[in-house]
Amino acid sequence: MLFIDKNSIQRTHYDVLSVREDASYDEIRVGYRAAVLSSHPDKLHGTLDESDLRPKQEENFLDVQKAWEVLSDSKSRANYDRELQASRQVVEVVDDEVKLGDMAMETLGDVQEFFHQCRCGDYFLITSLELGEMGISLHENGVEIQTSAELSPSSVLLPCGSCSLKIRLLIDASR
Repeated sequence: MLFIDKNSIQRTHYDVLSVREDASYDEIRVGYRAAVLSSHPDKLHGTLDESDLRPKQEENFLDVQKAWEVLSDSKSRANYDRELQASRQVVEVVDDEVKLGDMAMETLGDVQEFFHQCRCGDYFLITSLELGEMGISLHENGVEIQTSAELSPSSVLLPCGSCSLKIRLLIDASR
């Protein structure tokens, strides 16, 4: 189970022990010992205003103990690492998929703007210059995708200019 601190977005067991995620067992043990010494309530007794900080100190100490419990055991650490990686996976929510040829187009000088209206009334927008930077060139007889460019996508996520919705713009060489 992931450790979520109320004061931060996500504080991991590695953060609690001040070690890297690829730390060895010995590095984790050293981090644990240092964290125990700096957070143990008996060690801090009399150094701070206990009425305000005592619960926080105890919470920090328990966090250190929990981190050690999870990271010192290879099986529980492997499970924790899997959960941590899964929690970091970004899931993009796409409102719709639109083909480039289905988007409205305006020509402004040498630049073409492609746009599609969002439910909120604003637009999803991409220009021919932005497409060119991705290795996609536009011609009268279609779209040419430069296959030599590593950045040539088959689709692009476009955010709305006003709201949080996104569309997947499908790039098709036949436009």
